[in-house]
Amino acid sequence: MMTAPQFPSGDSRSNRPICILLRSGWQTTNIGDIAHTPGVLRVFEQYAPEAEFIIGPGVFDRGVEGMLRRRFPKVRFVRDAGSWRPSSPAPGDCTLAEAFEQADILLHGSGPGISTPEIEHWRTETGKPWAAFGVTVGSPVGSIAGGTDFPPKLVDLINSAARFFTRETHSLEAARQAGVTAPLAFSPDATFALDDLRDEAAADALLAKHKLEPGRFLCAIPRLRLTPYWRMFPVKRHSTPEEIAVRDKFNAAHAPADFGVLRDAIIHWVRTTGQRVLLCPEMTYETELFEPHILSQLPGDVRPQVTALDRYWITDEASSVYARASLVLSMECHSPILAIAVGRPAIYLHQPQDTWKVQMYPDLGLGGWVFPVESAGDGRLAARMTEIYKNHPSACELARTAHSRASALLSVAARQVVELAMRDSVQT
Repeated sequence: MMTAPQFPSGDSRSNRPICILLRSGWQTTNIGDIAHTPGVLRVFEQYAPEAEFIIGPGVFDRGVEGMLRRRFPKVRFVRDAGSWRPSSPAPGDCTLAEAFEQADILLHGSGPGISTPEIEHWRTETGKPWAAFGVTVGSPVGSIAGGTDFPPKLVDLINSAARFFTRETHSLEAARQAGVTAPLAFSPDATFALDDLRDEAAADALLAKHKLEPGRFLCAIPRLRLTPYWRMFPVKRHSTPEEIAVRDKFNAAHAPADFGVLRDAIIHWVRTTGQRVLLCPEMTYETELFEPHILSQLPGDVRPQVTALDRYWITDEASSVYARASLVLSMECHSPILAIAVGRPAIYLHQPQDTWKVQMYPDLGLGGWVFPVESAGDGRLAARMTEIYKNHPSACELARTAHSRASALLSVAARQVVELAMRDSVQT
């Protein structure tokens, strides 16, 4: 374990530990986006335990603030950010100006891209270093066509980083090809570190309500090709009416085949294992998909064995449930990661519009647990699910091995971030 970060005895700030301002908390409508923040905190708790954290700006509603404060009681929040403010600021919470003064480095948390305005504000106001801790860059989010999007402004911004960790090797190579000269390295999404974020009481109640036995049920998570932010947040006007029509048409065109793959997998699981299935969401809108696309189209012998969560949940409850599942089968990326973090096997049904983050799986030795949804109906997915069921201890061991690989990479990244903060503090 890393020794506590210390300033040289002659430094004016030798009486306090490193302070990190964490830019995270992208949204609370996705348990994966929620997971990035406690994931980073968990990494540093393990490998740089004396480092202090201030979180913000970000969004921490829907009970996420309370979850973070319970699990990480020493963490402080920015109390005057425009995006979200604590309902009842705790002692130690500070203004953004105070955070800029106290922090030694800005750390951009794991996620699908870079939050440019906050980084530019930090650079302009403080002149202190910033680093990125496991992000995907160059892969358009919510794009039908996909491809690579690496404009010169993005290259310039990344080149201002003291250290830049991509969460998968596809982004790493794309950054190099785009001309990034900042120090680059691969370190996976910090969600892989979430091995102890739990709400056991909520999980107990959920399993009892849905008649699920620990270790004897499948969790299944559906997803549309394009996340319908235009319906989730209509006042934000994410798209024009013409763009919305195109996106809705695209989703509708792919839904029958995509959900057909998920339904067939559920049918196979129930008939092969005799175990029940829990439909659950990674994003808020996905509860609306359960009935029309899955439940209503299941055969009569399978339907009684499939139950559905009738609400959204947040990451601590989801992690506790995934930890008790036999297998997590997801069309979203981060529910499998949450399962792997707690040592449970998981399969990712990847849609081509869901960015390069899928590369994290083969990067950590889990390529065999990824299936492109467009070719997953050829029997290989069913075979892999059966293999996991019949050789469950080996599958759990593979999950633990992947978690160990991720932890090793994350520990190196955490050490380097602390070293950068110490170096700059000594110089200033």
